[in-house]
Amino acid sequence: MTGAAAPPADALPPITLRSLIGFFAMAFGMFMAILDIQIVSASLAQIQAGLSASPEEISWVQTSYLIAEVVMIPLSGFLSRLMSTRILFVASAASFTLMSLLCATATSIEEMIVFRALQGFLGGAMIPTVVAGSYMMFGQGRAAGVSAIVGLIATLAPTIGPTLGGVLTDAFSWHWLFLINLPVGIVISAVVWSLVDVDKPDWTLLKGFDAAGLALMAAFLGSTEFVLEEGSRRDWFEDPAIRIFAGVAVFAGAGFFARVLSASNPIVNLTVFRNRNFTLGALFGLVLGIGLYGIQYLLPVFLGRVRGYTSLEIGEMLFVTGLCQFISAPIAGMLSRRFDPRLPLTIGLLLMASSCLQFSHLTSQWGFNDMLLPQIMRGAGLMFCMVPANVVALGRLDHQTIKDASGLYNLLRNLGGALGLAVLNTQLAERTAFHYQQLSSQVTSGRAAAEGWLSGLAARYSTQITGDPELAALKTLSLFVRREALVLAFVDCFLIIAAIYGVALLATPLLSRPAPAAGPTVEP
Repeated sequence: MTGAAAPPADALPPITLRSLIGFFAMAFGMFMAILDIQIVSASLAQIQAGLSASPEEISWVQTSYLIAEVVMIPLSGFLSRLMSTRILFVASAASFTLMSLLCATATSIEEMIVFRALQGFLGGAMIPTVVAGSYMMFGQGRAAGVSAIVGLIATLAPTIGPTLGGVLTDAFSWHWLFLINLPVGIVISAVVWSLVDVDKPDWTLLKGFDAAGLALMAAFLGSTEFVLEEGSRRDWFEDPAIRIFAGVAVFAGAGFFARVLSASNPIVNLTVFRNRNFTLGALFGLVLGIGLYGIQYLLPVFLGRVRGYTSLEIGEMLFVTGLCQFISAPIAGMLSRRFDPRLPLTIGLLLMASSCLQFSHLTSQWGFNDMLLPQIMRGAGLMFCMVPANVVALGRLDHQTIKDASGLYNLLRNLGGALGLAVLNTQLAERTAFHYQQLSSQVTSGRAAAEGWLSGLAARYSTQITGDPELAALKTLSLFVRREALVLAFVDCFLIIAAIYGVALLATPLLSRPAPAAGPTVEP
């Protein structure tokens, strides 16, 4: 079935101080869970040194977290129906906090990898539970306003994560990447337990629990995430581990879908995909994941590798995007509530595509002023995409259906991010090599411009260095060509993302407008 219609507008629950505090506590827990993916990325080198890990081992600090989290996110729908929203969220937040403490006290890379995997798995339920729980607290009729807040959190956390991680590591040590979660997690757990009570557990779901379906889902999603995360670094199917995990993903995926479509009590309810708006909205979420995580990856790498900026300087450069997200989130919510959500979604896709086209004019000299307009467009575009996509996908589903739907929606967004990073990482390497070959052919011996440039540089070096000035000039030329090849590869990647958003824009007429909702009522 597609999920029953939401209650009528006059049945919307009142907004109380209790529900607001409970919702913002849950939202902050979601922020903490998403932030923890990115906050560690800026300080992997320090963690590697502190735990005496190899480059191969340290990558698993991130990979183990992401693999475990992607398994929990779709499972959260079943667990929420089994345990209730309150019990599941508090258990997730409390165990995430405990794993943060264990990560901070880890003395070996093996311990860190195990604790990070447990942290990602146990804490992964917070993200989809916030969306489903907030709709139950405030009613689907207020989906636009709730989506604006949730969307802001989901996009802001990856934006500030690497910068905050760099600041904490520089000021204190890498241990504080995890210790900072302790007071926050304790307060959140206590507040949610005291104030949030929107549904009741159904322990009868334990009868006929589909353990085989869970094992197949874990193998399918975990292997898929591993292939996407590690593929570009391991040269894809040239690596035997990638071939093995790809095979596991294919066979486990086939078994999982066969199992879940035939089980009487499936681990994940896939029938929600019969709802056309949810399916299309979830696909838009996947596209958003590509743009959100893809651009968030490309810009810091460009600023670090090409411009030589520090983590703090990168954070200052990207602050504009976060500011525009804050400003545009309520506007996107208002437009999605008062008008057809396809209107702000179209505006958002246009802004995101235009931002990427602006970045396609990138040069090695771009600074704050050059990036200002495309960053403004990107910050506003993210909100104008995410809020109406959430409303279209989830805004008119009943309370039971939305629990599974929220998990699946967030799963596709995360997989979109992993897919985007895999494609962009591969393209960045391949296009850099391609452009380097093309540029190198233009500066070979016998070309007057290249020889004149080298002669002038060697003459200048002859008065500045004690070594061979001609060799130094050749090295400088090689570095220059490599830098420009890398810049051109970044341009290609931005054009790829622009094309993806262009295709998504063409698909917006396929969506249908959700039923209109009434405005909120407020109780003191």
